[in-house]
Amino acid sequence: MASSYFNLGSIIAGVAIGYWLDPHFGARSLVGLAIGTLIGGAWQMIGQFPSLWKVGYRFHPDLRWRDEGVRTVLTLMGPAVVAASAVQVNVLINSGFAAGLGNGPVSWLNIAFRLMQLPLGIFGVAIGTVTLPLVSKHAALGNTAEFRAILARGMRLAFLLTIPSAIGLAMLASPIISVIYQHGRFTAEMTRQTAGALQFYAIGLVAYSALKVLTPAFYAVGKRNTPMLVSFLAIAANLFLNWLFTFRLGWGHRGLAFSTSLVATINFLSLYALMRRHIRRLETRQMLTALGKISLAGALLALICWAANYWWLDAWSDMRFFQKLTILLATIACAGGAFFGAAFLLRVSEVQDIVDVFRRKVGRSL
Repeated sequence: MASSYFNLGSIIAGVAIGYWLDPHFGARSLVGLAIGTLIGGAWQMIGQFPSLWKVGYRFHPDLRWRDEGVRTVLTLMGPAVVAASAVQVNVLINSGFAAGLGNGPVSWLNIAFRLMQLPLGIFGVAIGTVTLPLVSKHAALGNTAEFRAILARGMRLAFLLTIPSAIGLAMLASPIISVIYQHGRFTAEMTRQTAGALQFYAIGLVAYSALKVLTPAFYAVGKRNTPMLVSFLAIAANLFLNWLFTFRLGWGHRGLAFSTSLVATINFLSLYALMRRHIRRLETRQMLTALGKISLAGALLALICWAANYWWLDAWSDMRFFQKLTILLATIACAGGAFFGAAFLLRVSEVQDIVDVFRRKVGRSL
């Protein structure tokens, strides 16, 4: 939930302080949004303290920079920061290309990218955070079999949670953006253009999420420079693909979103191949089997989304806000329930594990 604290703090404090500085939300209110970002970051950190206190942690300043552990972390941080910054560099490059297409594409891409980041932050970051200490432990102990199993399981779980998210975002892009943004000066045409970008961004959501699990594993096995080198190649590929899709093929801002998704997919496949080579195998057969089952369940989800677009949301542009919101939430609930029900019947192991955990917790409470 820590990333949610950051977002909530940034929004609530940013809007409140921005309104206090300028009730009309002019240029001066941007200062309030900047302060809100700081408050959100503080909440993200402080919000984790209660859980830490329960296990006996107490914060106290320690400035011994020559500590061996601190040196190790600092050594790892350099390549890690460079590798992680590749996404932001690519977004910056995309904004530069989009600026050459006019004023609208920059906003359309930014809005679509933020919506794509929502499931990534909820699922991808959470799975990566939980997986990292486990793979690090087994890497340190030299237990390659357990390292391989946990890493593969983390990626399968990322696939399970982000494939339905990607399908939902792609097929329900227009209604989602309409409900959230189409108010005031945000027109139906802006919704259509933003939805086009979101649909192409959704293609890369699964790869982005899997990277959150796979990339830290390289640091656990001491291959800290590998993700950094691959990120350099990703930036170069992004530049070429941006030129190809935007100017050569004339896809406009949709081409920029598509190139971002392709680069994420290339990045993931490259790191997967390198990790598989390093640890000799990575449960590829089980991974493909799980992907096949999840894709079948995803087809059912896509069918429900298609039916909703055809019968209930075909006239969404003429609906009132609460009517659109109700139908959209009902569609998401039905599609999500059908997906996980199908995945359970297809014996996707990760879904069965989630059900078993839920049953144990309900049994304890009773």
